[in-house]
Amino acid sequence: MTAHIESKKEDVAKKVLMPGDPLRAKYIAEHFLEDAKCINTTRNMLGYTGYYKGERITVFASGMTLKTNQRDYYYKALDVLYPGLKEDYIAVYGLYHADWKEVPLQQILC
Repeated sequence: MTAHIESKKEDVAKKVLMPGDPLRAKYIAEHFLEDAKCINTTRNMLGYTGYYKGERITVFASGMTLKTNQRDYYYKALDVLYPGLKEDYIAVYGLYHADWKEVPLQQILC
């Protein structure tokens, strides 16, 4: 928990979607997740955890103006607060944010 994230470690699933727009995070949670629970409202950076096709997933807004160097800082902070999240993401998807553009969208969505 920080000044920017009120969620506890156990609130965040191993799989995390990070749309920029907080209202998009809310929309995804309301329309695609079952049993969605709001896990963060601090500074209107909305975060939700629920289930999609039986898998626990967190949707957490990253902010509309997050630049590459700011994103690095944000992901490092998440990795400190939620150890293993980055490694788990790489193990499952074989990429991290810097490689995002090289992966076909359908591969990410499957």
